[in-house]
Amino acid sequence: MDVKVTDVETVEFKTYGTVHFTRWGYQYDFFGPRYEVTSSLTKIVADDGVEGVCIGGAKPVTDRWIKPLLVGEDPLDREKLWQWMYSLTRWRVSEGLIGVIDMALWDLAGKYFNVPAYKLLGGFRDRVKAYASSGPNLGTPEDYANHAEQCKKQGYKGYKIHPYIFYDPVRKQPCPDTRTFPEQDIAVCKVVRERVGDDMVLMYDPWTVGSGGGYNLEEAVWVGRELEKLNFAWFEQPLLEDRIDPYVKLCSELKIPVLAPEMSGGSFFTRAEWILRRAADIIRMECSFSGITAAKKCVDLCEAFGVKCELHGGGFGHLQILGATSPKLCEWYERGLLGPTYDYEKPNPPLKKICDPMDGDGNVLIPQSPGLGMEIDWDYIEENKVEH
Repeated sequence: MDVKVTDVETVEFKTYGTVHFTRWGYQYDFFGPRYEVTSSLTKIVADDGVEGVCIGGAKPVTDRWIKPLLVGEDPLDREKLWQWMYSLTRWRVSEGLIGVIDMALWDLAGKYFNVPAYKLLGGFRDRVKAYASSGPNLGTPEDYANHAEQCKKQGYKGYKIHPYIFYDPVRKQPCPDTRTFPEQDIAVCKVVRERVGDDMVLMYDPWTVGSGGGYNLEEAVWVGRELEKLNFAWFEQPLLEDRIDPYVKLCSELKIPVLAPEMSGGSFFTRAEWILRRAADIIRMECSFSGITAAKKCVDLCEAFGVKCELHGGGFGHLQILGATSPKLCEWYERGLLGPTYDYEKPNPPLKKICDPMDGDGNVLIPQSPGLGMEIDWDYIEENKVEH
């Protein structure tokens, strides 16, 4: 098999977002008005005409660092190329960009061998159980309960609550991330549990971001114990992740599994440290931390230590990993973010179809077309291309 990379190209194009940003730097009204953004797509071309693509990328960095590294190399040597790229994180290349390039290489490999990427990873299942992941600040506890009940009727077996984030539910106005509202957050959890009953799995994620966000340790212990009374499945990223010791203490205080780290860089290397320190009961990982190659390494690491791993967010890459993994190790697929006024089933351009259609029994179907399974509207990209 003699195949070589001939080109690596990142195309930028205009599209739109749906998040309303505030002066605090993040969203308090997640389902706000649309606004125009510049998005990108990265394409890796082989000399036999096979192309691997992935949404995302950074054109200047790719042209300067990634393209010279890959052109002339065998695109099927994904492990070697991943090792080369990861060595560049000390310079100018982010883990997120490595993730995009790595997923494009997996897409190319799947197309080269005419199989879904998860078959190359080692196939296990063609569908995975999904939970509905709510947007933050949906309204009153009753509003959350209405939404959870609606999701249950759609077939979801699980529902995750993102509570009041960068928002004051007492004054009903935005607020900086130094404020938290644990009592109001738990009020949402209680009403949702009462509405959906004990047969729906519930998760809780206070979405800790920012330099001062998240609960302090005392608040997190109190919230965790309240969640235990309500039989929640996990407590996700309740503290800032730049300090591991509070997580070690929190895990020792609570019976409910603590799911972390979510935002920490360092790919699977960081997750190994969290396992060894017993700073999390379930490990969080995603393809943004250096791609499918790195995320699969993390899943295998968790299996070796007897620790569950739940992938953060949805996407084509995560579906391929889940298709190659036992549900005993990675049980859920996160489908969202969802809200009562948001049409999740409508694909955002340039995708022709969403990555994660769901069956009537609450399962997301793993794409069966070669590679990652993306169907790209190339006419849309061409019509909205940003020229430099």
